[in-house]
Amino acid sequence: MTATAGAEDPRARLTATDAVAALIVLDQDSYLLQHRDDKPDIWYPNHWGCFGGSVEPGEAPLDALHRELYEELELEFDDAEFFARFDFDLTRLAIGRYYRSYYVVSVAADRVSRLVLHEGQELGVFPGGAVGRDLRVAPYDAFALFLHHERRRIGT
Repeated sequence: MTATAGAEDPRARLTATDAVAALIVLDQDSYLLQHRDDKPDIWYPNHWGCFGGSVEPGEAPLDALHRELYEELELEFDDAEFFARFDFDLTRLAIGRYYRSYYVVSVAADRVSRLVLHEGQELGVFPGGAVGRDLRVAPYDAFALFLHHERRRIGT
């Protein structure tokens, strides 16, 4: 999701695009999350959330995930497993329809110290149970993280 207008304008118009996000899972079912910048021109400033971003026109979602994780963390990975996709219809708000697809990317805990943060205030590793309870998480990411963490209890 992106915003338009000046970064310092608290009335900056928010827009949305198709996006991808990574549920970056570490060895012990903990998640690597991004503390989003505290800027008024982005969705959910100063919240925790998943790494990821917009899918460019003509770009495949998995290619976008590779690009975004490299741009944001210098994280390269071989495998990503599709987990969920949320479809949003905000036509009444003049935003239109868009999706956010989530992929599981497993990373060894010892790799975290070698990542280079290029976007956001900080990164952090949190146990799955603490994500929804102790952190202020962007709502759509909170739901995806909850579903992943509780996946053994959901469905048939």
